[in-house]
Amino acid sequence: MRYLMTFSYDGSGYKGYQKQPRVKTIQGEIEKALKTVSNQNIDIHASGRTDAKVHAISQKAHFDLDMDITPVKLKEALNSLLPSDIYIKQIEEVSDLFHARFNVKAKEYIYKINMGEYNPIEHKYVYQYNKKLDVVEMERALKYLEGTHNFKSFSKTLEDKEDYTRTIVQANLIRDMKNVNSIVFSFLGTGFLRYMVRNMMGTLIEIGEGKRKSEDIIDILKKEDRKYAGKTASPEGLYLKDVFY
Repeated sequence: MRYLMTFSYDGSGYKGYQKQPRVKTIQGEIEKALKTVSNQNIDIHASGRTDAKVHAISQKAHFDLDMDITPVKLKEALNSLLPSDIYIKQIEEVSDLFHARFNVKAKEYIYKINMGEYNPIEHKYVYQYNKKLDVVEMERALKYLEGTHNFKSFSKTLEDKEDYTRTIVQANLIRDMKNVNSIVFSFLGTGFLRYMVRNMMGTLIEIGEGKRKSEDIIDILKKEDRKYAGKTASPEGLYLKDVFY
């Protein structure tokens, strides 16, 4: 039987999602819990990986399990074994043809910034920029990122891929009316390259600092070269918000 699992996690204590030898990862912890429950070696296949210190609100993964157990009982069993910073939100049966990565239609990421005074409680979950940014110019720049483009300039340095074309369906800046120093950036797209959101955010921050203009996004995209974009933004503010099928 194939199952689709929706889960959330605080990535601050992990070396990323993907399983690696001798380090603590999200995938490693979930597979360990699955083995305890089923006495089987189970591989889970996620919608994509997140890097060290990046969080997820609704990550998705599928796995195959030959065991007489309901999805509700399986969810309860896994949550009783997993560390408190990983939580299984839902498990459901799916077709044997379903694939959590290859069937993705869209993903949404968000990035949180604090422009106010440093907050030690939030430092693992919100990027502590702690200075004012030109949010109007940053919001204007977002519109140049929308649409279908070659995002090679915003991909990981030296990443060797045949296709860097991705579509950002919508990019928004969300303000908190109760806290003017809190801003959230939202990116809904058909797919994302590694470090793409963090590299876009690094560039947007430089625009907010006045080091670049919003229109510079047009030239950066045309260059198709990582060296023309901004620095990679810190991982702490980044969340995989949702995955759509």
